[in-house]
Amino acid sequence: MIQRYVSKISGPLLDRIDIHIDVPAVNYKELRGGAAIEGSDQIRARVIHARDIQLQRFAGQKLYSNAQMSTSQIRKYCELTPDCERLLERAINQQGLSARAHDRILKVSRTIADLEGAAEIESKHIAEAIQYRTLDRTYWA
Repeated sequence: MIQRYVSKISGPLLDRIDIHIDVPAVNYKELRGGAAIEGSDQIRARVIHARDIQLQRFAGQKLYSNAQMSTSQIRKYCELTPDCERLLERAINQQGLSARAHDRILKVSRTIADLEGAAEIESKHIAEAIQYRTLDRTYWA
């Protein structure tokens, strides 16, 4: 059913969506569990800090967030280690992702690193951003 619905969305349109994931229902034990969770105030503080990092990064430019980066800015601000390059290349080749999806992954990776307070994009940031491309690999036939 979902595949039939998603198949009506064109690939180029789907490419323009930065993050698409399945969100499964939460089971009862997780709802009632005593595990510590990050509160809204903590999340808000991390987001504000990440936005401040981005404002500093783009000071003097007509940008205010990673999502607005052009291809040349992605190359400048999303430098990758050889390990990150291999991980991204493997994902692009195995999943048949487009050039647009490549750029989206890099922008999201940069944002994940900013949320963590990391100066450089690491393999774990690339891996997480790739995971946010669920519809690219799950429902596309």
